[in-house]
Amino acid sequence: MQEFDAIRPYGDEEVEGAVKRLSNDPDFLLMVGRFRSPFLARWLPGLLRRRVKTWLWKQFGSARTIRDIQLRVAEHVTELVNRTTTRLTSSGLDRLDPNSAYLFICNHRDIVFDPMVVNHLLHLHGFDTTRIAIGDNLLKNPVFAEMMRLNKSFVVQRDIQSPREMRQVFLTLSGFINHSLDDGHSIWIAQREGRAKDGVDLTDPAIIKMFYMSRKKEGLGFAEAMNRMRIVPVSIAYEYDPCDTDKARELETRERTGTYTKAENEDSEQIVKGLTGFKGHVHVHFGLPISDAPDNARDLAALIDAEIHANYHLHASNLVAYNMRGTHPSAHDTPENVSEEVITAESWTPAELEAAEEELERRINACDEAIRPYLVAMYANPVISSLTALNAQQTHQTQPER
Repeated sequence: MQEFDAIRPYGDEEVEGAVKRLSNDPDFLLMVGRFRSPFLARWLPGLLRRRVKTWLWKQFGSARTIRDIQLRVAEHVTELVNRTTTRLTSSGLDRLDPNSAYLFICNHRDIVFDPMVVNHLLHLHGFDTTRIAIGDNLLKNPVFAEMMRLNKSFVVQRDIQSPREMRQVFLTLSGFINHSLDDGHSIWIAQREGRAKDGVDLTDPAIIKMFYMSRKKEGLGFAEAMNRMRIVPVSIAYEYDPCDTDKARELETRERTGTYTKAENEDSEQIVKGLTGFKGHVHVHFGLPISDAPDNARDLAALIDAEIHANYHLHASNLVAYNMRGTHPSAHDTPENVSEEVITAESWTPAELEAAEEELERRINACDEAIRPYLVAMYANPVISSLTALNAQQTHQTQPER
């Protein structure tokens, strides 16, 4: 694996050294401390660092393998999930084989919680956890980089200017992903670069093309190579997004000015907010592996999108936002029975709809008037995507065979 040293996650032989470095890093100790005791982090940071170091060493000091780390982290992930969600549910894992490696392509709403909750569910259902693709923009902080590489993350380089350099970077990434799958390690990767801040989940065909690069060198055809990767579309649906106001503000700024510049430490702050903020009900759907892939990247991306949209678990918050928005983009009135049409959603009671409306109104009223339409659209757009995908499925099923 030496050819992948620049991007790969840590191996077992690197665990002890990484744990020692993190346990002695004051920034990391304070970051962990903020989760455990915000009061001490503000008023007695020195005392908090010493307490966190003692706790970390007790928890992880004896870890010698990546699996040791993951098993120790699992308990804390469970605690975090229980604290920030009303419930976590999933579907589709019963149709997958715990002994097989898959390429999980997921819609992307939260920087860290998305892959974390997917791995949490895999672990609970007897699957090995995935290797996680993470952008190098998030690894500028060496402490965060160390932590993520201990957690089976590998690096996706971004903002590459030279086409020649970009090709080599993508070829290495393609090689690592295919090597991992061949070696029995599942992969988690987002369907696009960056989060879908507007709630519209679309797969970037460039990512699909990247998957194929190393297989093309081996002489495999596109469809055959994609079928071998066992691509599983994954839909993750949050009832409420802890970063919704931040995303809406960015969208409004981009539309008004044509650009958006992130503040220093903005990514780090949103990681913490996404992890610790309230999410309500979270549902994750795991699709079937794609076994009859189209012969080009654009059509495969569209197929992945259709699976993600059709199986997206809509919440009452989505329906309420959809009704607030007024009309469907096709200019038809919002159907009163939309909750019955969207088969992937639950049946919402009047009380649930009323509670969702109150919560969305609270969120809307708490933000600047200019960004309110963006916040509403963020929650409404998954309904539109789901209805479009389900209508396409129904049309396809009713078309006569030629």
